[in-house]
Amino acid sequence: MDGFSQLPDDEELEITKVERTKSREARYRISFGMYSITVLEDVMIKYRLTRGNTFMKKDLEDILLADERQRTYVQALRFLEFKQRTRHELSQKLKQKEFAPPIIQEVLERLEQEKLVDDDLFAKEWTRQRMEGQRKGKLWIRQELRQKGIANELIAEVLDDVSAEAELDTALTAGQKKWKQVRGDVQEKKRKTFAYLMRRGFSMDLVRRVVNRLIEEDGADEAEDDAAWMWE
Repeated sequence: MDGFSQLPDDEELEITKVERTKSREARYRISFGMYSITVLEDVMIKYRLTRGNTFMKKDLEDILLADERQRTYVQALRFLEFKQRTRHELSQKLKQKEFAPPIIQEVLERLEQEKLVDDDLFAKEWTRQRMEGQRKGKLWIRQELRQKGIANELIAEVLDDVSAEAELDTALTAGQKKWKQVRGDVQEKKRKTFAYLMRRGFSMDLVRRVVNRLIEEDGADEAEDDAAWMWE
């Protein structure tokens, strides 16, 4: 008769046996004669669930709640081992594991206090990496951060911190690389580079500025053709 619900309500329950289960979570089966529950090793140690000690059912209820919190916390740490995640992402992953929503919220607050989950830092680092490493524009980054559950106010704040010069440099670097890769005349280079930069999340005005500059650079030996490829 494995489980909390079968435990009698109004009698002392003496632990008769403690044994490690085969679970990879380091769980232990705590037996009270014909009844038993399972808890994590950390919980077993903290609450002194050792042979001979006695508990009432109401005490074990609190212990099992603590065990659920610890299980949720440990699983959250496993998710964070692979990569940093936003609060929203981590909440969704824990819900998929069927942990109780109130406990998920408690665990997320704990992780935020421990600075293991930090949406502000995540948004700033994500923006920096996307701009410097992948040469993406603000429109692309804004959409990604929304998908990750970052609050709109925080997204706006982080993107406002990116200077116009920094985004221009990012777009220009991406544009120059694409421009060199495109074979054909200036018209073909302009068309493909323009579309490429738009897909990467740069604004229309910024893309026009970059492409105009690339046309100027490309036309160093053909100055008479410059005006044909410039926008007003």
